[in-house]
Amino acid sequence: MGWGILEYSQMAVPPGTATIGASSVPEPDVDSSSLKRHGDIILQPQPSDSPNDPLNWSPAWKESIMVILAFSSGVTTSLGPMVTPGLAVVGAKYNVSLDMVSSLLIGFLAFWIGFTTFFTAAGANIWGKRPFFVISTGLLFMTNVWGFFSSSFGSLAAMRVVQGIASAPLETLVTSTVSDLFFVHQRGSRLSIWGCMIASGVLLGQVISGFIIQNISFEATFGISALIYIPILIIMYFVVIETTYNGPRGAIIEIEEKGVFKSAETAESETYVDKLRLWRGRLSAESFWKNTWKPVPLIAYPAVLFSTIVYGSFFTWLLTISVLSVTAFSSPPYLLGPAQIGLTNLPLLGVALIGAPLSGWMVDAIAKGMAKRNNGVFEPEFRLILMLIATPLATAGFLGFGISVHNGAPIQWPILFMSLHSLSVPFASQASLAYVIDCHAKDANQAFVTINFTKAVFTFMATTYANGLYTKMGPKALFTAITIVNLMICSLTIPAYVFGKRFRGMVANSAFGQKLSR
Repeated sequence: MGWGILEYSQMAVPPGTATIGASSVPEPDVDSSSLKRHGDIILQPQPSDSPNDPLNWSPAWKESIMVILAFSSGVTTSLGPMVTPGLAVVGAKYNVSLDMVSSLLIGFLAFWIGFTTFFTAAGANIWGKRPFFVISTGLLFMTNVWGFFSSSFGSLAAMRVVQGIASAPLETLVTSTVSDLFFVHQRGSRLSIWGCMIASGVLLGQVISGFIIQNISFEATFGISALIYIPILIIMYFVVIETTYNGPRGAIIEIEEKGVFKSAETAESETYVDKLRLWRGRLSAESFWKNTWKPVPLIAYPAVLFSTIVYGSFFTWLLTISVLSVTAFSSPPYLLGPAQIGLTNLPLLGVALIGAPLSGWMVDAIAKGMAKRNNGVFEPEFRLILMLIATPLATAGFLGFGISVHNGAPIQWPILFMSLHSLSVPFASQASLAYVIDCHAKDANQAFVTINFTKAVFTFMATTYANGLYTKMGPKALFTAITIVNLMICSLTIPAYVFGKRFRGMVANSAFGQKLSR
């Protein structure tokens, strides 16, 4: 038993367990001298010798793809909450209730993103991710143009359905692209880049849109978003090439080097023009409809279930506080306008931009440090240590915000507690997302469908009922209830950590897990 994680006696190395460092325990039957390394770290997964293997691409190329996708994902994520400062404006303009505006313009978008991911993830597994990224960006440009010219609430609501469908690839395929491009010990820091952009999209988008709504119009937010997608589409097409790799693309031959025979691949490196192809035919012989259905039973995997609940809830709380802060800050004693409400997100953005890279560094550093003291053996459960930081921050944030607003405290106090919660989100996100990637890297696409669909359902419910519950219960009672629910969710970390290795082994050995992995 290493670091309190219980062993699984029926399987020596369950999926996710990996050796990334030198072991202090002699293993005479294992020859690791031929394994590829980065310094003293054994690379996991081991890359092939093919120049077309994304793991072998230059760091500059891989980082460029990561940054572009993360930025595009952040801009796309902003499309949901960017309408938040204008909820009251839209409600008054079209004579629609605040809950209805919130539900159809924010909740509907989230729901259709979650629903569509079943199909985009299945398609990405079979035809690759690149066509979905490029087509998604083009459709998002067009839906924002539609939103700019909308003249009725029905048109806006219909546009958000199409926009949700178009958003699915950029919101859900980026995380699985991380496992295409980077090794286990590198993934946390790259997910933090994505986390920074997501936080910026959720929070900075509201700051900017608040000024646009107050000084131009609500519809102008979509017009400006359309302009942003023009350069994104161009860069996406020319830089973000296909990252899906299903093994060697050439024959294996034996070559002699100083009397020693070695294996080498004959596949030639693709030209840049070849890499720009949108359509490569089928990259997998798997059934599209089987892949579409696969995320549903994946919820039975303990690691997926845990990550689904933790990530979905923390993201939903972030959006819930954002929506309810509009209600709180537009009412006495604060009486803020759309632009001022947008500005209240700046401190939240500041702490999120600190928390995202810090949590990204910590999730890799802690994992490598614990593996080093565990005879070089890495366990995915090491990622969950970050929940020790996320849980108290979220608890203080919820309780403080509810009590301070209830008492009509100076506005800096509720903003302070909102910031504490905002700081907790990247730590919880890193813990849950890195954990599920490490446990089920092969099924990462489908696992994130499960996670994002559940997040979409949570978001839809929260945006539909949050304002009604706030009015009925008051801020103190509502956020006390949220605190209790969140603590119950965070407590799931304990069995996930202690029994995680056993769960992974049981899944791998079960007929259910073996059937699903085929």
